[in-house]
Amino acid sequence: MITDYAAGIDVGGTFVKYAFADPEGNIGFSSKLPVKEHASVQEVISLIRQAIDDCRKQVGERGGRLVGAGIGFPGIVSDGIVVGGADNLTGFDNIPLAEIISRQTGIKTVVADNDANMMGWGEVMYGCAEHISDAVFLTIGTGIGGAMIVNGEIYGGYGNRGAELGHIIVEKGGLACSCGGTGCLEAYASTRALITRYARVKGKDNTGISGEILVRDYLDGDPEAIAVMNWHFDYLAAGIAGLVNIFSPQRVIIGGGIAQAGDFYIEALRARTSVLAMRDAIANTLIVAAKLGNLAGCLGSAGRVFSLKSDSI
Repeated sequence: MITDYAAGIDVGGTFVKYAFADPEGNIGFSSKLPVKEHASVQEVISLIRQAIDDCRKQVGERGGRLVGAGIGFPGIVSDGIVVGGADNLTGFDNIPLAEIISRQTGIKTVVADNDANMMGWGEVMYGCAEHISDAVFLTIGTGIGGAMIVNGEIYGGYGNRGAELGHIIVEKGGLACSCGGTGCLEAYASTRALITRYARVKGKDNTGISGEILVRDYLDGDPEAIAVMNWHFDYLAAGIAGLVNIFSPQRVIIGGGIAQAGDFYIEALRARTSVLAMRDAIANTLIVAAKLGNLAGCLGSAGRVFSLKSDSI
């Protein structure tokens, strides 16, 4: 019996990560290709095509069949078109990415979506939120990305231009954010914000501080590290509570390297959010750490292919 596989491509400003997986989420192969600084649109598209070609070669050697490819891409992606907003990949304005890749590879089923949406979908299909219909996904890193799963489907607002969960306002007239606004959750609760604040408290340059150092100091009982982490927890929990009050999800999934720092991280968010959120809204909500790690985007992208195939039957 021939096994069906799908390629999952996770495009970032530093690497194009890729893998192929079967419908159960079993990864057969994974790799990555470096993205050079200031890469052109055509250079990035060439890397995506190269990744898919490599997956197709690996699948063929296993006697399988590549039935489609999913692509997670930063920025606003609507109906397979990269509308814009990919800060680290310039030139992607109204680029019909899914159509281009389908034409260049000969693969009929190609789906492209925002990278955080793909990560969230991966957790719903194969990770910590299997069999869940409503979930909020937050990835905490240099910025804060997010995805919403509502009634079993990704929800991004009209034209897929919403779900910018890192840019809900948590402090009126607050800190400047990379989006051009002020007071955004990202400006207060991202790891970049966390490290910047700790470096300032310590009187050091940011280059001398990392998330690992901060977590170590926190666990060692350093009073300044504890104060800064509590500041981070307070703002992130406030943002989560607001999302819970609006969507009442079954799961709030926290991704990013810092979410893997230890059980204390999720427990601190649970404790604070339970106090801030409305009791009825949070009644069925569990805050959990993401399960799939660095391959969440690849798995979610592959999973979207199988979801489309299932819907068409």
